[in-house]
Amino acid sequence: MDKGTMIAAWEYIRTKYGRSWSSREALEQWQHRQVMKHLGRIRQCSPFLRERMGELPIEQWRDMPVMDKSLMMEHFDALNTAGVRKEEAFAMALAAEESRDFTPEWNDITVGMSSGTSGNRGLFLVSPQESMAWAGAMLAKALPGSVLARERIALFLRANSNLYGSVSKRLLQFAYFDLLDPLEEQVKRLNTYAPTLLVAPPSMLRMLAEQLEQGLLAIRPRKIFSVAEVLDPLDEAIISAAFQQPVHQIYQCTEGFLGITCIHGTLHLNEDLVFIEKEWLDKRERKFTPIITDFRRMTQPIIRYRLDDVLTERNEPCPCGSPFTALERIEGRHDDMFYMPSLRDGTLTTVFPDFIRRAILSASSKIEHYAAVQYSPTHITVALQVPTQYRAACEQDIMLELHKLCAIVQCAAPDIQFTEWKPQPAGHKLRRIERKFTV
Repeated sequence: MDKGTMIAAWEYIRTKYGRSWSSREALEQWQHRQVMKHLGRIRQCSPFLRERMGELPIEQWRDMPVMDKSLMMEHFDALNTAGVRKEEAFAMALAAEESRDFTPEWNDITVGMSSGTSGNRGLFLVSPQESMAWAGAMLAKALPGSVLARERIALFLRANSNLYGSVSKRLLQFAYFDLLDPLEEQVKRLNTYAPTLLVAPPSMLRMLAEQLEQGLLAIRPRKIFSVAEVLDPLDEAIISAAFQQPVHQIYQCTEGFLGITCIHGTLHLNEDLVFIEKEWLDKRERKFTPIITDFRRMTQPIIRYRLDDVLTERNEPCPCGSPFTALERIEGRHDDMFYMPSLRDGTLTTVFPDFIRRAILSASSKIEHYAAVQYSPTHITVALQVPTQYRAACEQDIMLELHKLCAIVQCAAPDIQFTEWKPQPAGHKLRRIERKFTV
């Protein structure tokens, strides 16, 4: 670990344990002060934010319009404070993706590209100082032991970044595994590397779990983190059983390090790093879209930025006692919500991904893989991997459970077609629930 990252890690730990909030209200007041200080620093450096705030008093920052990825990309040049032009950044990011060499920087600024699951690829910029701050917080929150302990981290990603490489030094060894590489090569390399910490999308963790059960993989990491994809209960159970330990989660995207599981396995939002407003989709079901404000990020300001994610807030307090918002689950994206005709008036009714997920998984314990895709309000395809002798009964039970769900939410039952499940190509995100039409 380099000196800057070590200092950042210790600074995070010092401030974390030197800071306490007597209540949720006290935490939110502290966050409000952090955001105001941050806005005071960056509004003079970002023409877009300066114009967006206008004459609005800084203490009323929550009245600023919300932005999203498309707006951020439209105003990329005027938003960032480093003078990076979108065309140059895209060219650099695309060249890195094609060559698989992710080391080039723009005047010490790390330039990366989001995976573009929703069809709208974004750019992210991170300065060396922000990279060290990110690494410090990540290490303090994720490592199973002290930041001074020797760890070997294996990180599986679609694309590498200088952001991740910044934490690879003496005590902390860091190895990037390209998701596009053949599985056999990755298994051999893992066996040699013997990671103490394994970080990968659940689709990759699932494949590694199968390699472990077949005796081809011989690693025993002390901690496992799921990243980048929704951790489905089916995959979580199989991965946990194979590695004989719980599967932790890191909630991170190009917009920030947003959450991580505590020692009890509860996913908490990182509200000491970002302010998160809840845009309720269904308050009774505790489902919301996060609007994030990062009060530490200067190079590419993230202020009142609406994500496309659907989160479910935990109903009961976490035993760890943290004042940070606890999540029951990350459900997926808005594109994962199904829409079906209402029985009352024919308008489209929202059906959340978790409802579909639970209906399918409750139908049979024999399901090995599945993917439900809605192609129209009246047509769903369910791809299944299930032992042949159980397939007919499984399909019948899934259809029954989905019809029960439709009756509960009072919508018309769709036509359901069953197909064979096929693995996703290397580098593609696994989405077990997905909608393929625009509402």
